[in-house]
Amino acid sequence: MYQDEVVLCGSSAYTKKFYLNEDFSNLPEQIKNDLKILCVLYTEDVGGTLQLVFSKEGSLVFRMDSEENDFMYDEIGSVLKIKQLQQTRQELLEALEMFYKVFFLGEEFEEDQGCY
Repeated sequence: MYQDEVVLCGSSAYTKKFYLNEDFSNLPEQIKNDLKILCVLYTEDVGGTLQLVFSKEGSLVFRMDSEENDFMYDEIGSVLKIKQLQQTRQELLEALEMFYKVFFLGEEFEEDQGCY
């Protein structure tokens, strides 16, 4: 279905807007709200823009950017904030990757061998 990367959602400190790809409108409302909170808080904290993008393999990637003359953008804080989000929201991020791989890439669902 998809051959290149696909944007899941994003937020911009410049436009003060959040975007959710309409291909993911069937996600539960709580997950959509969690994504909005995650993205908006990130851009409010460090500035710039944030996109959550699925790679062609189905991995969820954080893509950060800022305008060239944005002296308020905190580049170091950006990296630290992403690491924090990856740790604190690990379950959500892994579930989104599984959802994408199964429903968009057509992969088989496999439960982890070590889980009960």
